[in-house]
Amino acid sequence: MAYSLPPLPYDFAALAPVIDEQTMKLHHDKHHQAYVDNLNKAIDADSSLQGRELADLLAGASNLPKMVRNNGGGHWNHTFFWEAMTRPGSSEPQGELSDAITSKFGSIADFQDKFNAAGAGQFGSGWVWLVATEGGGLEITSTPNQDNPLMDVADVRGTPILGNDVWEHAYYLTYQNRRPEYLKAWWQVVDWNKASERLAAAGRQEAVVSL
Repeated sequence: MAYSLPPLPYDFAALAPVIDEQTMKLHHDKHHQAYVDNLNKAIDADSSLQGRELADLLAGASNLPKMVRNNGGGHWNHTFFWEAMTRPGSSEPQGELSDAITSKFGSIADFQDKFNAAGAGQFGSGWVWLVATEGGGLEITSTPNQDNPLMDVADVRGTPILGNDVWEHAYYLTYQNRRPEYLKAWWQVVDWNKASERLAAAGRQEAVVSL
């Protein structure tokens, strides 16, 4: 079973001016495609890894070859990332998600500040996440490189609800080295409806992306 690059759920220019068209083309067609290609090469070389759902495979990241962990994480993370975004707007979370965020972090604004701080504080390349833990709570965490909270190597494990890519290739053409500016602007393209679906599914243990 070969993994494949999923198409974007919107056109390349849909997230502008928050994320520009050229960045989206390079990020999706070059970076994400490379993760898929390299993952397939690594899987083809090891029959014990073939025919498995990617999320299940990544759960045992500590025992995976480095090439599978890095490129499998890159494929899963980016697929999740594209689906987390929509055209720029000014919406906020509603219902259960809003209540859960407010209960944990005090307010939506406080949550966004903490999320942004975690993303800005991630040394080097990586990701910042909002996850639903096994205990049913919400936590903000970050991971290096292409790791994610599904992996057994993660400091905080759980079901991702939101995730933002803080590798420089995600924002450099527009924001250069101004990662905090990118993190702040990113909220304009967050698809809160999708995040709400993921939170609801987390209770049914269905929120992981099956690839």
